[in-house]
Amino acid sequence: MRLSIVSLIILSFSLVLIACQAQKQDANSAIKLGCQKMDAYLPLLKNKRVGVLVNHTSYVGGTHLIDTLLLNGVNISKIFAPEHGFRGTADAGEYIDNKIDEQTSLPIISLYGKNKKPTQEQLNELDVIVFDIQDVGVRFYTYISSMHYMMEACAEKGISMLILDRPNPNGDYFDGPVLDLKFQSFVGLHPIPVVHGLTVGELALMINGEYWLKDSLQCSLQVIKMDNYKHQSNYSLPIKPSPNLPNDLSIRLYPSLCFFEATDVSIGRGTHMPFQVIGYPDSTLGSFQFTPISIDGMSKHPPQQDQLCYGIDLRSENLAHTFTLEYLIQSYNRFHNKEKFISKRKWFNLLAGNDTLVSKIENGWSEEAIRKSWQEDLLQYSLLRDKYSLYP
Repeated sequence: MRLSIVSLIILSFSLVLIACQAQKQDANSAIKLGCQKMDAYLPLLKNKRVGVLVNHTSYVGGTHLIDTLLLNGVNISKIFAPEHGFRGTADAGEYIDNKIDEQTSLPIISLYGKNKKPTQEQLNELDVIVFDIQDVGVRFYTYISSMHYMMEACAEKGISMLILDRPNPNGDYFDGPVLDLKFQSFVGLHPIPVVHGLTVGELALMINGEYWLKDSLQCSLQVIKMDNYKHQSNYSLPIKPSPNLPNDLSIRLYPSLCFFEATDVSIGRGTHMPFQVIGYPDSTLGSFQFTPISIDGMSKHPPQQDQLCYGIDLRSENLAHTFTLEYLIQSYNRFHNKEKFISKRKWFNLLAGNDTLVSKIENGWSEEAIRKSWQEDLLQYSLLRDKYSLYP
């Protein structure tokens, strides 16, 4: 039977998708994650009272790290959970309370509820904390802030911390303004660029080595390195790290689009293409159309909910995409009431890590000129990054 041209095109496209997926799986399987190196870390947990800072990404193959540890006789006493919760279903910024895990009957202590830093009482009767969470390599992604505060609490309590390292899907480069500590917050605790190019293990070593914990404390820290990982490795995350980063492209675009969170412009929350589109109820922003709605488990009250938005579709962007201000500057220039474009100015400055980026955009600076203004800081950061690099 002869195939039509359309059928041949569909067949060819399907074969390309299968080949790409197989290539991703091969790249992933070549890397041995820290959590997979049980011979290296199980002896460190023997006869210890263990707490774990984990979430829905903390899998060893097809089994959650907690189940893996329990099956190997590790005495887990408490679970600590970051933003989005232990199961990863809470919306960004949503308050999370403490509770009991139904599967293991272990207490879950939220580090995105009453306290973002564990109290000394919450660390009672623990000898070691295990951290195993998939990060995306961006300064304002709060899992690294939870790691920082756990390190600080462990240092104060005199207990050790074990980091099971994982790949950084944005780890092939670093870029953006370096945070000014006057703008330190939960979305930026460290003087590092927006895209920092470190794994969580490398960043933990930097935090410790540079005395960035409170009162210049240092945590008793050990990192279980990955095998066969390089910063240029093409690693496709098998589990979405948070509800609104559903695929590799959204993770690559996230550093560039997160600044829109300080505006009323939608970046796709309330759709099934978050961090892949830009839009606003004004056709001057572009011809692509979408309507954000409330979606349980993703965005309950998204910006511009139930409003028809016009803008641009970025789903054809290449995965080689790196941090850019192009979309932000372009949208600002097209916006009718520019004075109201950045509607949450303080929030924008916390994301930027300074109060100069907003003024440069409003004063008409080009992206090239803005980039030149942070190059000296990036050069100094490059030297610092090399100092703590664990991987080629």
